[in-house]
Amino acid sequence: MLNLLSQMFQYPFMIRAFLAGTVIALCASLLGVSLVLKRYSMIGDGLSHVGFGALALAAALNAAPLAVCIPVTVIAAFLMLRISRNGRINGDAVIALISTGAMAIGVMIISMTDGMNVDVYNYLFGSILSMSASDVYLSIGLSAAVLILFILFYHRIFAVTFDENFARATGTKSEVYNTLIALLTAMVIVLGMRMMGALLISSLIVFPALSAMRICRTFRTVTLNAAVISVVCLWLGLTCSYLFATPTGANIVIMNIAAFLIYSVTGIVSRMGGKTAGR
Repeated sequence: MLNLLSQMFQYPFMIRAFLAGTVIALCASLLGVSLVLKRYSMIGDGLSHVGFGALALAAALNAAPLAVCIPVTVIAAFLMLRISRNGRINGDAVIALISTGAMAIGVMIISMTDGMNVDVYNYLFGSILSMSASDVYLSIGLSAAVLILFILFYHRIFAVTFDENFARATGTKSEVYNTLIALLTAMVIVLGMRMMGALLISSLIVFPALSAMRICRTFRTVTLNAAVISVVCLWLGLTCSYLFATPTGANIVIMNIAAFLIYSVTGIVSRMGGKTAGR
């Protein structure tokens, strides 16, 4: 087993996957805590569908995928917030409208070209083999920016997450920080689609946060635990994918499901133990 693990890191694509995946998983888990608590967790799924449509457009135009996908997904995130803020359409309905529309446009573009582009297929289902050195550098650079912004505005993000009305009353520009969260999420989604695929990338946002909430009770401890869970599950998923030649994205999701079950059982046991001690 140790011999196999040592061989794994002899391949450059595995090193790239671990480097890029770690920073992406870390950023996704941090943003996921706020999104889950604000009941806006499906924005990740919606933006991943938008990203697929943008990638299909880039493939048809023979343009750089990320150069097209990032600005389109960021604009979609901004539109989701603006339309839902008007109150005429609920937030989940806005996500459904934009995500399904973008997916339909992507499928239509692909059908009008010579066929399914390999890169677009990899973006849809994920592939560690498709990650180039430039993807890793871009992922690390943008992820570093996401982490820095999250740390700098941590208290503001905490305020708009738990009580947006109170935060607005104290002078915090809640719309600005909600937009910041959505835009950072859009960048993380686009970066993670290379490895996880458009259909599974939202799991990096939802699962770690939900798992941490089974045990932790404060925003800080939930955030820290979600970060650890996300990174560990990604490492285990990548390792199992190499050892058993199974899909990377699916492995990572399965590891997150296992973590969620473990944390759920642990939470139930700890609460039962607390009730017993109280008696």
